[in-house]
Amino acid sequence: MAKSLKRAAAFTALARALTAGSRGGPTLAERLGALPRMLLATTRGEYDGGVRLALMTAATVYVVSPIDAVPEMFVFLFGLIDDAVAVTWLAGAILAETERFLEWEKTRPRLVVK
Repeated sequence: MAKSLKRAAAFTALARALTAGSRGGPTLAERLGALPRMLLATTRGEYDGGVRLALMTAATVYVVSPIDAVPEMFVFLFGLIDDAVAVTWLAGAILAETERFLEWEKTRPRLVVK
């Protein structure tokens, strides 16, 4: 049940993100531009997105790796559905996490050292 709720949340985030620019939310370009900053902040330990980024990386590796070809060899339709679900979840997860990161960037305290 928890997995289906997470999937539903990712799909909902994808739908919201695709229309967010027209409603005053971050645009797709802003979200994609935030990815390198999010990776750097996570690497530095400033942002708590490590587990989510690891899951997104694993999904990306699965979709582009030869291991993903196994379902297509045996059950063609299942393999394609498998890819579609993985890519859709990945897109929704990236959009949701970049939105969360952009909010974090707005609210985090800034320290200026002179």
